Amino acid sequence: MAEATSTAIKPVKRASSGRPNTLALLLNNTLATAGLVVFGLIVLIALAAPLLPLPDPDVTAPANRLFRPLTEGHLLGTDALGRDILSRLIWGTRVSLLVGISATLIAAFFGSLIGLVAGYAGGRVDTLLMRGIDMVMAFPYILLALAIVAVLGPGLLNALYAIAVVNIPFFARNIRGIALGLSRREFVDAARLSGKSNAQILFIEVLPNVLPVIIITMSTTIGWMILETAGLSFLGLGAQPPQADLGSMLGDGRKILFTAPHVSIIPGLMIFALVMSINLLGDGVRDVLDPRLKSGALTRPVARTAVTRENAPQDMTPVAGAILDVRGLKTEFRFGGQVYKAVGGVDMAVRRGECLGIVGESGSGKSVSAMSIMGLVPTPPGSITGGVALLKGEDLFAASDERIRQLRGSAVSHVFQDPLSTLHPLFTVGDQLVEAIQAHDPVSKTQAREKAIDLLTMVRIPNPAERLKSYPHELSGGMRQRVCIAMALAHDAQIIIADEPTTALDVTVQAQVLSLMNTLRKEHDAGILFITHDFGVVSAICDRVAVMYAGQFVETGTTEEILSAPAHPYTAKLIDCVPVLGQPDRRLDAIEGRPPVVNNLPVGCAFAARCPRAQEDCRAAPIPLTEFGEGRTVRCIHPLTGETTDV
Repeated sequence: MAEATSTAIKPVKRASSGRPNTLALLLNNTLATAGLVVFGLIVLIALAAPLLPLPDPDVTAPANRLFRPLTEGHLLGTDALGRDILSRLIWGTRVSLLVGISATLIAAFFGSLIGLVAGYAGGRVDTLLMRGIDMVMAFPYILLALAIVAVLGPGLLNALYAIAVVNIPFFARNIRGIALGLSRREFVDAARLSGKSNAQILFIEVLPNVLPVIIITMSTTIGWMILETAGLSFLGLGAQPPQADLGSMLGDGRKILFTAPHVSIIPGLMIFALVMSINLLGDGVRDVLDPRLKSGALTRPVARTAVTRENAPQDMTPVAGAILDVRGLKTEFRFGGQVYKAVGGVDMAVRRGECLGIVGESGSGKSVSAMSIMGLVPTPPGSITGGVALLKGEDLFAASDERIRQLRGSAVSHVFQDPLSTLHPLFTVGDQLVEAIQAHDPVSKTQAREKAIDLLTMVRIPNPAERLKSYPHELSGGMRQRVCIAMALAHDAQIIIADEPTTALDVTVQAQVLSLMNTLRKEHDAGILFITHDFGVVSAICDRVAVMYAGQFVETGTTEEILSAPAHPYTAKLIDCVPVLGQPDRRLDAIEGRPPVVNNLPVGCAFAARCPRAQEDCRAAPIPLTEFGEGRTVRCIHPLTGETTDV
């Protein structure tokens, strides 16, 4: 045995995440950038109006009436009273922007405050505030705005108040729904237990979580406010002569639309450019503030993982007897300028009736490897950059999207870790089972329901006909997981991918689920790819084991061989973390340090920094996966020999 060496762990300089900042994300969106440029240019010109050499926008000159655009001294011509259209356009845009932004701020402040209080307080306060909002929403908003202006009298300030009031319910409804959900979250309960007052909880805990929604709503509402203000001015209820805004200019030009169309077309084009730029910019702001889209590319995840491999493997002959044969699988995530190699070249094969377990710490790449097979890794930011996945000889990475859709749920099924998030909360388990059955079998709803009852009976759920009427929240964790297993068996799947299906369950239910899956895979002769971090679970169900670390397999072999005599130090450390029944005095070991980040992997062995057996040659070059006996491999230069471990 090589002498164990201990080396001091050197502090590593923390690398930047490479994730683009907010401005970079916004500029990645071409349409939003265009909107920002146009809107910024309009605002800049409007703000500079007092400094520009423009004639007085309110001075009339009847001798110069209705000059065409490009007339000397009047770039955009004049209106029916001889006033310079360019001057009135710039000053009018300034007024329209001021009114639109002010009305948005007023509506956002009062509407958000009402929504926050109603959603957080609930009960009578919620009922009282929301019924008042409902009364306002009962009237068509434009008619209500006209009525308010009629009561207050025509004028730009009164039009501002009217537009703000009719838009308060829009903010209140949106914010109330979000605040209602947040008020029942655990972090709010923790704040109450810490002794914070309701006002502190509302403005310190709830408001920061709602603020992005308020900003998004404001960014998409300013344009609408400007349109509404222009509409009131167009009707003569907003800006009053001689003051100009875009709506009043449009109204002045309607009478001479056919004789001098430029008088109305020019302010109309400005309204279009202004509102369109604000809407495009608002869409970009919405995307930037969405945490699910902060991946460096402002597009939402597509239905299938992108495959960007340059060269597919030449040999497409699957391993003898294997239903699923994966070779050289590489999956990467791109965040800004950083590339995270989540899976760095994985080979595995699952035969009919066999259970292959993938074991490793959280973040080692187990779930990403399994989800890559059927293209379930979200793109962006993920992509499959290498390898091949053969399902009975068919290359899944080269198959069409329609073919993958056909195989999902029929030939290959998934059982995920949390059944409560997997099952739809608004539909009964019966509806979801029937939907899963009819997705691939052209049977009637009655036939599908009968098959659903048979499936629930198969997974040992008592009184299955009544259970079909239950919603997911009405079932226990074990029952929900059995329903998910039943859905996975709806079409006699050849491969079942079980991604830590027992982690959230108690020990008794865990044993029942493992026993059930073991029985069903033998009865249906299906292969199981079982992902876990618990060697105790592995010993109960798996025939073979693949130990994963930093995106690569470090050891593979039969369950008995690996549990009794692990060859890789990492495997031995994982086994030492498992308590053994009947050995209360056995010391539970722990692995020092943390796994390496996969965007900065070391040159040599990824486990070397945590390995007590590591030597200089372990860090010098990449370590290949080598044969270590019949049907067994290990990625280690100095493997363990002769050590035994009891689990």
